[in-house]
Amino acid sequence: MNVSTARQLADLIRQTAFDAHTFLRHGHNETVYENSLRNRLRKKGLTVEQQSPIAVSDEDGSPLGEFFADLVVEREFIVELKAVRALVDEHTAQILGYLRASRVEHGMLINFGSPRIQFQKYILRQTD
Repeated sequence: MNVSTARQLADLIRQTAFDAHTFLRHGHNETVYENSLRNRLRKKGLTVEQQSPIAVSDEDGSPLGEFFADLVVEREFIVELKAVRALVDEHTAQILGYLRASRVEHGMLINFGSPRIQFQKYILRQTD
């Protein structure tokens, strides 16, 4: 994904999440926000996979397990949602682990759980 496309997609996801938070406010569980964001992004014509399994492999390719990304938008952008008072380092580690395992470069961590929605955008350049 080129930088311009990634920036446009990030802006669209951010605005859509902001609109969902404005309507729903804080206080719901994570699934409510996940379903709302999925629904709103699909209405905008985007491909959105929800709870998409992504395999984690060891360096020799041996399967180690899998995780489930909250949302994968356009097969190129991982969105991890939280509904907590504040984001912590473990949340950052989680999204970075998802990006490394999936080999997707762009991701966003969104917290709907505070009165003011929080966004953190990540770019993880993949190396061979």
